[in-house]
Amino acid sequence: MGSLIPADRDQATVEVEGRRVDLTNLRKPFWPALGITKGDLLRYYEELAPVLLPHLRDRPMVMKRYPHGWNGAFFFMKRTPAGAPEWIRTCRVEHRSGNVIDFPLIQDLPALLWVVNLGCIDLNPWYSRCDDVNRPDWLHFDLDPVPGATFDTVREVALRVRELLEALGMPVHAKTSGSRGIHVYVPIVRGPVQKQVWTFAKAFALEVERRWPRIATAVYEVAERPRGRVLVDYNQNRWGATLASVYSVRPHPRATVSTPVEWEEIERGIRIEDFTLFDVPARVRERGDLWPPSVGGERFDLAPLLEAGARRSGR
Repeated sequence: MGSLIPADRDQATVEVEGRRVDLTNLRKPFWPALGITKGDLLRYYEELAPVLLPHLRDRPMVMKRYPHGWNGAFFFMKRTPAGAPEWIRTCRVEHRSGNVIDFPLIQDLPALLWVVNLGCIDLNPWYSRCDDVNRPDWLHFDLDPVPGATFDTVREVALRVRELLEALGMPVHAKTSGSRGIHVYVPIVRGPVQKQVWTFAKAFALEVERRWPRIATAVYEVAERPRGRVLVDYNQNRWGATLASVYSVRPHPRATVSTPVEWEEIERGIRIEDFTLFDVPARVRERGDLWPPSVGGERFDLAPLLEAGARRSGR
């Protein structure tokens, strides 16, 4: 089946699931060196929508807009822009400052194409759902190399993080960040509030640093991080923080994609550049969605661990 998105013109209005989506600047180069246009980016997301959308639905979306392509100026936008189609659903979130923001929700293919057409190369959903934004259903760690560290070291730290999480009985999943590192995720039962999840993540990261100080650090201050280590970034678990979603194309010179990987692949050796806009669709057609836990399956109940920790500390 061919794409709904034309390759021979700059503007188009496409009919998608009974809705009209206006698409603009389709032949604009987004990766000039690779010959990738904005239309190509839209066609990638159109093809990946069946496996991507279940992981985005009901989650507030932070828009990171690159109107001039991957290496152009970008800006963040949280509030659904004026003039959005009336069928775009939103999630109203009140911030601690009292500011109320209506985030867009990416519930279907028309909404996905609309947000990518704004120049969003990657997609950055919250780790909680709109019906309770203070109770995440993910615990996660962004493993980010400090200058001097190699991707081989990132892989080694990922395996150590997996080892320690599995020792606690947690199901553990990995994906490439599409940038420089690896994201490690644990699907959790909703219950603990964001601050509790963040507190656990920080304690866990410090334990990883204690056990493997040659390769891992939990030091959050950039200037204080020891060279050659991998940051076990727990702070992405804070309220309102996001990471690029699974199957997101990244603003990288090779048009890399944040791709689910099996632990055996990490053990054998992978590179960020193994997974790009060009080859991830074929990988998904061949292997299916390797990232099922966000829409069902095994979830870990973090609450008993938090309660045990509170008892030990006398709180």
